[in-house]
Amino acid sequence: MDTKTELTARNFPSAQEDVGNAAIASRYKGPESAYNLAFTDTDFLLRDELRPVRMQLELLKPELIQTEQGITSTIVIFGSARIASPEAAAVLLAQAQTSGDGAEIKRAQMQVQMAHYYNEARRFAAIVTSRTQDISTQDIRTQDISTQDMSTSVHVVTGGGPGIMEAGNRGAFEVGGRSIGLNIVLPHEQEPNPYITPELCFQFHYFALRKMHFLMRSIALVCFPGGFGTLDELFETMTLIQTGKCRKRPILLFGRDFWTRLINFDVLIETGMISANDVHLFCFVETAEEAWAVLSAEYGFDAPPTQTGEFAVDI
Repeated sequence: MDTKTELTARNFPSAQEDVGNAAIASRYKGPESAYNLAFTDTDFLLRDELRPVRMQLELLKPELIQTEQGITSTIVIFGSARIASPEAAAVLLAQAQTSGDGAEIKRAQMQVQMAHYYNEARRFAAIVTSRTQDISTQDIRTQDISTQDMSTSVHVVTGGGPGIMEAGNRGAFEVGGRSIGLNIVLPHEQEPNPYITPELCFQFHYFALRKMHFLMRSIALVCFPGGFGTLDELFETMTLIQTGKCRKRPILLFGRDFWTRLINFDVLIETGMISANDVHLFCFVETAEEAWAVLSAEYGFDAPPTQTGEFAVDI
């Protein structure tokens, strides 16, 4: 007799086993029946009264999976879903010029202008993934990193959609690394991009819990130009740090010109809405290399790629 097996055997059936064993009598199969097991009854779980349970589940599921996948530290990339890749922006401009619509041409020209942020997000994610990889006993430059699924100590996480989010996941994917996507159910713009690691692609209903997961493992927030959603995520993070509700971490704003035109930080200081020291909660950067240099100084990562020439991303 295998006494070890006997000593560690389950005392009760698992929930999965009970689901398989719970045959429903034909008389109680109808939609009006209350006979289904509570945790398999979708109509029951979606009741308004069950909101606290659903919120707990939405917090717990990504937490358990990320723990199982060994995700300990992340760098969050925020930014607009509407910033296209340079290639896509060029196509939009060509189409607008063909139509001859002046307003459409102007919008398309702005898309082309903003597209360089897509490249910087893509390059930055590639640098983070490459420079924090855990393969310490091998020289990665001798390997085909385009097909390698690298284990990294720091993972890129995005909102999982198009635009800047796609660029972040894409950069990690293109150097063989894993990355995370925290999608949310929206009427538009939130189809998961194809570069997220499948086992790390999550979907949320509650904005609050999604934002909590953005910050739970993050060691830095990197924010590209964006709209209401980006501003919401940025200012909530800064508020939490300003008020001491979460630990201080680097907040990098890509594109000084965009951010200073959008937000007059001097007015906030002059009117006493924030203190002068609050502007030190963030810093401006322009390139992926500059952003990496800030993080290297903060956390003691390797020298910036611009100094070593390693892991160059051909974009």
